Amino acid sequence: MYEFLDYQVADAMTYRPLTVSPGTPLAEVEALFERHDFNSLPVVSRDGILLGVVTKLDFLKAFAFTPQEMVPHYDEIMRRPVESVMTGNPVTIPPHMVLTRLLQLMVDARYRSVPVTIGALLIGIVARQDVARALRRAAAGEGPKLRRTRPDCDRKPALAAPGRSQRVEEAVA
Repeated sequence: MYEFLDYQVADAMTYRPLTVSPGTPLAEVEALFERHDFNSLPVVSRDGILLGVVTKLDFLKAFAFTPQEMVPHYDEIMRRPVESVMTGNPVTIPPHMVLTRLLQLMVDARYRSVPVTIGALLIGIVARQDVARALRRAAAGEGPKLRRTRPDCDRKPALAAPGRSQRVEEAVA
């Protein structure tokens, strides 16, 4: 299990995940959720900049009953663009974050998955099952797959101040 201490997000994440654009209709998002059994999809610009994340819960919120609309119009809602329901400014993490820190973040905040970015550019996503798979590999004695160019073992994540970017960075202790 000690091998797990050497793992970073880059060792467990899914590179180049399936994404949607801000104008993608909710009908297409629902079909992708069904086809791939995903809980969330990153929403990106044409140049790969992360704009937000749409989750199954975001999708369901589009159908919430309100005093203004007691019976939502299904077909009309399914034509709405994903940007109308997505969560903007999601929490992101860098690929060099130590996986133990991500594990703690996922447990504490109950995240199912977290986008991985370099700056604003989406490069991947890491989900609970990815972390579980890395734990299994470490328990079998496998070290991380990627070589390290810098040590990150003494780093701790620091959350951004309210109103600032929601990127989770690693701050030197």
